[in-house]
Amino acid sequence: MKVNLTTGLVGLPLVGKTTIFNLLTNSDLETSNFLTGKTETHVGVAKVPDKRIDFLAEMFKPRKTTYAQIQVSDVPGLMRGASQGQGVGNKFMDDIRNVDMLVHVVRAFNNPDVPHVEDSIDPMRDIETISTELLFADMELLEKRIERIQNGKKIKKEQLKEMEVLKKLLEALENERPLSAVELSEEEQEMLQHYSFFTEIPMMLVINIDEDQFQSKEYPGRAEIEAWAAERNVPVLEICGKIEMEISQLPDEDKKMFMEDLGISVSGIDRLAKAAYAHLGLIPFFTCGEDEVKAWTIRRGTNAKKAAGKIHSDIERGFIRAEVVKYEDLVQYGSMTKLKEEGKYYLEGKDYIVQDGDIINFRFNV
Repeated sequence: MKVNLTTGLVGLPLVGKTTIFNLLTNSDLETSNFLTGKTETHVGVAKVPDKRIDFLAEMFKPRKTTYAQIQVSDVPGLMRGASQGQGVGNKFMDDIRNVDMLVHVVRAFNNPDVPHVEDSIDPMRDIETISTELLFADMELLEKRIERIQNGKKIKKEQLKEMEVLKKLLEALENERPLSAVELSEEEQEMLQHYSFFTEIPMMLVINIDEDQFQSKEYPGRAEIEAWAAERNVPVLEICGKIEMEISQLPDEDKKMFMEDLGISVSGIDRLAKAAYAHLGLIPFFTCGEDEVKAWTIRRGTNAKKAAGKIHSDIERGFIRAEVVKYEDLVQYGSMTKLKEEGKYYLEGKDYIVQDGDIINFRFNV
C-alpha cells in the first residue's frame, strides 16, 4: 500500500528518537545510553489510530482492516556543526529531504545514566541548534547550485532567472529566516519545484519528558518553547518516552487500567500520529464492506472525483456519483438499511467536497 504521509525524526543524539520510532512503528531497534556513531537511517510504518475505523470494523466484520498510515524515518542524531561535517555530518540528510514533515525530538528528561551531548539539559538551546543545522544545510545546497550556474560555460536565460530566485532564498537564510517564510510568485515556485529545502518542510516538536516532569507538567524552558513554536505555527507535544514504553509492553487489558491510573486518556504516541496527520491538513474517508474496512487519506478540500482517484484511476476516470454516508449518522441509526429509510443516504456529484470521516461508495463506469 502506498503510504500517504512521510515524516523524518530529527534531533541531537541521545534524546530518545529511536524510542519514539519504536513506539510509532512497533519496531524493536536497539536504543543506547551513549554515543554510538550510528550512520544508518531506519524506516518503518506507523498507523494513525482512529476509533471510527474500530467501530466500522466491529460493524462490518471485514476480512481486513486498514488504518491510515505514516512512513517514519529515524535518522542518526545531528551534532552541532553537522552541516560542516561534525559527527556523522549530513550524510543522511538526503534520506529526509523529501519528507512531508519533520518531527524534532527534543530532550527535557533528566537521566544521569544518559549523558547529554552538550553536558546540560536545555531544550530551547537544542531546538535552536537543530534549526540552525537545517538552515545551514539549505544554505549549502543554494550556494552549490548558484556556483554551478555561475561556472557554466554558457548561462541560459532561464538559469539567470533561477539564480535570481536562489539568491533571494539565500539572502533570507543569511538573515535567519526559514524558506517557509519567503513569499514566492507562481513562476518562482515553478522554478524551484525540483528542489527540496529543510526549512520549508512543516515541523512538529516532541518534547521527551521524564516521569517527574510528566506529573508536574513542567520542564526547563517550557514557556519559551511554547512562545517560539506559536510564532512559527509549530505544534508542540509532550511525551514521556519511558511511560510510553511501559504502556506498549503491557497486555491490552492492563493498558487501560495503567493509563487511567496516570490520568492518560490517549497515549502520547497516538496523539503524535494524529497531530502529524492533522497539521498537514489531511483527513480520511472510509470504504466499508465484508472484504475490507479502509481509511483513505486526502487533503482537506478534495472533491469526490479526485478522492475516487485515490482508490483507482479508473474510478476517477469513469466517475458517475458518490454514495455518501456520514459516520455520525451510521452510529446514530446503527445500519445502512435504517439510514436509507431515514433519507440519510446521499448521492453526490463530482464537485462534492469530501468531509472528514465520510463513508463513500463510488459508482463508476469505464
